[in-house]
Amino acid sequence: MAPKKLKKKVEGASSNVFSMFDQSQIQEFKEAFTIMDQNRDGFIDKGDLRDTFAALGRINVKSEEVEDMVKEAPGPINFTVFLTMFGEKLKGTDPEETILNAFKIFDPEGKGHIKANYIKEMLMTQADRFNQEEITQMFNAFPPDVSGNLDYKTLCHVITHGEEKEGE
Repeated sequence: MAPKKLKKKVEGASSNVFSMFDQSQIQEFKEAFTIMDQNRDGFIDKGDLRDTFAALGRINVKSEEVEDMVKEAPGPINFTVFLTMFGEKLKGTDPEETILNAFKIFDPEGKGHIKANYIKEMLMTQADRFNQEEITQMFNAFPPDVSGNLDYKTLCHVITHGEEKEGE
């Protein structure tokens, strides 16, 4: 009878974590989980992490590093625990609306884009200043259009959802 209680508890927890993400995000996490679950037993363990690192070209991973990663989980890492861990890590990310509102300050006409040179100047001279490497990384990841504009609405979506909107 104890396993039934445990199962109910896990199901209750999973419904909360699954509501944090949309279906496409859950599918992407599932694909990542499946890639990392090298032995296909439904759990990610130290061996799976070591094999994943090896597949990515990191052969000499320290045992302590792998152990520390596994210790971040409250128990065995099945997909629900994996998703919960990512949910907790992503909680600190600002909501899309907050990031959008920050960009709108630089777009008083509400065009949905900002001149790339202008945003570069602002990022390099105001508040937490970006250095040239950070600017280059940003524009490599999200290049301005042919007119030199940065589409900040799509950028905000990518920051908060990790992918570009379909059809835009």
